[in-house]
Amino acid sequence: MLSERENEYLLKAINAVKRKILVISPDFKILAINSDSLKTLKHGLMGKHCYEAFHGLDSHCDNCPAVIVKNTKSPAMIDQKALIEQDKMFCLYSYPILSEKEIDALVIVDFDFPALEGLEEKLKRSNAFLRNLILSSVDGVIAADMKGKILIFNDAAAKIGGFNVKDALENLNIRDVYPGDGARDVMQKLRSDDFGGKGKLKSHKTEVVGKNGDRIPISLNASIIYEDDREVATIGFFHDMRDTIKMRKELEKAQIQILQSEKMASLGKLAAGVAHQLNNPLSSITLFSQLVLEEYTLEEGAKSDITRIFKEAQRCRDTVKELLEFARQTRHEMRSHDVNTAISRTLFLLENQTLFHNIEIEKNLSPSLPEIYGDIQQLNHVFMNIILNAADAMEGNGKLKIKSYKPPEKDVVVIEISDTGHGIPENILAHIFEPFFTTKEEGKGTGLGLSLAYSILENHHGKIIAKSVVDKGTTIIIELPAVNPDKGECEN
Repeated sequence: MLSERENEYLLKAINAVKRKILVISPDFKILAINSDSLKTLKHGLMGKHCYEAFHGLDSHCDNCPAVIVKNTKSPAMIDQKALIEQDKMFCLYSYPILSEKEIDALVIVDFDFPALEGLEEKLKRSNAFLRNLILSSVDGVIAADMKGKILIFNDAAAKIGGFNVKDALENLNIRDVYPGDGARDVMQKLRSDDFGGKGKLKSHKTEVVGKNGDRIPISLNASIIYEDDREVATIGFFHDMRDTIKMRKELEKAQIQILQSEKMASLGKLAAGVAHQLNNPLSSITLFSQLVLEEYTLEEGAKSDITRIFKEAQRCRDTVKELLEFARQTRHEMRSHDVNTAISRTLFLLENQTLFHNIEIEKNLSPSLPEIYGDIQQLNHVFMNIILNAADAMEGNGKLKIKSYKPPEKDVVVIEISDTGHGIPENILAHIFEPFFTTKEEGKGTGLGLSLAYSILENHHGKIIAKSVVDKGTTIIIELPAVNPDKGECEN
């Protein structure tokens, strides 16, 4: 037995401890608290249940060490997992006060062991690092519980969809992120073994819905978060594919241009070769026709026939000359050109084709145009393609109008090419400059002509737009920067 003095010092030592020490009955009623704790606690706690007095609960706390002590009659410490998860570190350790092997009372202490302090500090640092890692991710990160409530929504996710982070966390459900049943589809794939293993989804191409209702293409990496084999949440990493898709389209466009340029170069070489082969016999025809007319006395009918042969041969020679000029190989030579000459050369080559026999061609080319700066071979290709499209639209019967002028308020040259064809519906008109878009039957068009024309004019700092009225016709309007006569270069 301790002496009275020893008991006095022992009580003083207990009361001087800066942490809480509680003595409770087996039914959790407070029997005693060390005096230091009384300074920070409300009076009138004696006789109340500890879980009610400190936590406002109707029964003992989860993971309470005193419950273990009641069952085992041995000291117990709170479960380590619960130690990390619980918000208030209070009931950390408990041991029994026995009377003849029966529990007379239980002691609960909340000693803040140094090891615990280190654990808490590491946990705080780890959580802060993880939070910064998620918030700083260049990809969107969204986590949600199994009811769809969003728990994490980083800045990148907000930027992808145009949301506000705070509003998304408060008002958005994960089902709102995907169009239709997209969220259900993602969960089905996550629970399958076929898309990266159960609980994982790798590089899944799908769409999300932005704040304004737009559908945004993304690549999704997602996983299910488990706790004791129970699904508790999902987390997804959303990679915005818009820039990637745009770059891919630009690359495809460039590849198409290269292929088309190679094709045009090959056709140019072939045309040049054929033209040179035609030049020799044509020269002989014109030469000998002229000699016959000069050296022989002919009847008027024969003389008229040979004169016609001579004129037609000259006309063929002029056509070959224009064809050679049109197909002349250049190294994308950029210089000043008269756009009217380019248009006239194109019409000269086309107007006697069978397709144009029943098409009336009306030219209104302004004679006082400034020159434009560009690669004439590429511009010839643009004009020819648009004029041929117009003839096709009229099915070889109608009126083709070609107009060039300079607006007084702009330093550009405008070329308008109009037809009286069937016109283009509004829903199709918006797509005619897209690669591979065509309304022609299979085998009658690739859908590359207008997209290449658009690209060529874009490279020349020009513009091309289309206006159309169904059953009345279509007008293609081309703008090209005019050359500044003082500086010798185009105005951008």
